[in-house]
Amino acid sequence: MDLKEKFSRKKYSPEPRDVVFTIPNIISLLRIISIPIIAWLITEHSMVWALVVLALSFASDGLDGLIARKFNQVSKIGQLLDPIADRLLILCSILALGICHVVPWWMLVLVALRDVTMAVLTVVLAQHNYGPLPVHFVGKTGTAVLMISIVGLMVADIERQMPVFEMLHYAAISCAIWGIGLYWMAGILYMRQGIGLLQADGRQKAVR
Repeated sequence: MDLKEKFSRKKYSPEPRDVVFTIPNIISLLRIISIPIIAWLITEHSMVWALVVLALSFASDGLDGLIARKFNQVSKIGQLLDPIADRLLILCSILALGICHVVPWWMLVLVALRDVTMAVLTVVLAQHNYGPLPVHFVGKTGTAVLMISIVGLMVADIERQMPVFEMLHYAAISCAIWGIGLYWMAGILYMRQGIGLLQADGRQKAVR
């Protein structure tokens, strides 16, 4: 089995349907709609309410996948909406934290640059009839670490004058640095996979 065939079989798994209006897709859309609300609450330093909305968003993330698998509502657009929601949540949260001076701007630049690079790669692969690349555990870990750091930064901002919250702030910043490093490591792995697919596609076209 060559590289193109291997990833072609994985590009939409498990057996997604060409449907749009499903309960999981509506839940994913609501998650995306909640992101600007979370970001606005962060910029207003309303961290308690932002954490409440964020917790509901996390709960819905697991719920839509469960419903999709249990009731056979896995769809191609759903498999795209889920990672888009994750990327937007991280990017908008860090942007909001930057606006209210909780994190330095270079963190936002690094996260945004990585996400833009991945978006371009996804568009290029789509032109060659490829869906999203299989998620790598490094990418999952990086996303999880970043989300943990974002939550830590939000909690720490509730009462920065107290030493324990100040310590939490610096611990969350350190966690964010590790998360961004893993985020980029996963991005490099995805780029290598994508370039390999494009090269294999080019060789097959050359043979024809």
